[in-house]
Amino acid sequence: MQSIKRFIPASFVVLWATGFIGARYAMPWAEPFTFLAIRFVIAAILFAGLAVLLGSRKATRDEALHATMAGVLMHGVYLGAVFWAIHRGMPAGFSALIVGLQPLITAVLAGRFLGEAILPRHWAGLAVGLVGVVIVLWPKLGAVGGGVTEATLTASLVSVLGMSAGTIWQKRYASGGDLVSATMWQYVGGSAVMILGSLAFETRAVTVNGELIFAMGWLVLVLSVGAIFLLMVMIRDGEMSKVASLFYLVPAVTAVIAWMLFDEQLNLLQIAGMAIATLGVGLATAGRQGKGRGIEELKNGELRN
Repeated sequence: MQSIKRFIPASFVVLWATGFIGARYAMPWAEPFTFLAIRFVIAAILFAGLAVLLGSRKATRDEALHATMAGVLMHGVYLGAVFWAIHRGMPAGFSALIVGLQPLITAVLAGRFLGEAILPRHWAGLAVGLVGVVIVLWPKLGAVGGGVTEATLTASLVSVLGMSAGTIWQKRYASGGDLVSATMWQYVGGSAVMILGSLAFETRAVTVNGELIFAMGWLVLVLSVGAIFLLMVMIRDGEMSKVASLFYLVPAVTAVIAWMLFDEQLNLLQIAGMAIATLGVGLATAGRQGKGRGIEELKNGELRN
């Protein structure tokens, strides 16, 4: 089991990085909140079926409520705000740069709410990782255009705060139950937010074609089931600042995938940025001992109450 777990971080990064493929194909054919509402409902149904098939323990009322709240933040607020900003013209590269602040924000919140002690070299790793992300995304920042407005910038910042707060909430309150049941309730929370957003702000028009079906299938199976389940395992078993630092690798892997599939530019500067981001993640995830309420204390005590 431990040998398998070693592959989880790398697998998560690769799967998460493929999310742009589905978004790229889907956005011309459906509005963001409507698309995400359908995606989350399908994911919730799949996890409900998995829970029955695997005989998963049913979540208690408190576990369900906490998992739903984590889903509101991690899926509803984070993805809803990202998709909305990009749909309104925010360049994907610029949005990814703002989202790149997440590991730093998560580290601050982890210190405050989870009692994780972060040493200077780990702060240095987070800073180095952010520099690497900036270098990787730099070629994409030239065409900023009119999509960068007060509204889209605010949405992008809200998305970062939503993901950071959601992962902390999941670790703090919702990591003690069954992962399959908890993930199902997360998608219930995400679905509720997106359904309300779709009813309030969108026409709910959807053009069903091959591209949309491919995008929906990819994002549900690869992202909503595969990547999110791996993320839940890492949140349960690891320190949040370490888990969050993995997001620094996503732009680099995304750039490589775009180069392979869509012949997008990949220059030496970006490759150097990938190396710097990888170095930063290495520093940020180096072993450390917590103080105060350490991670083991949380796992063995309060998180299970």
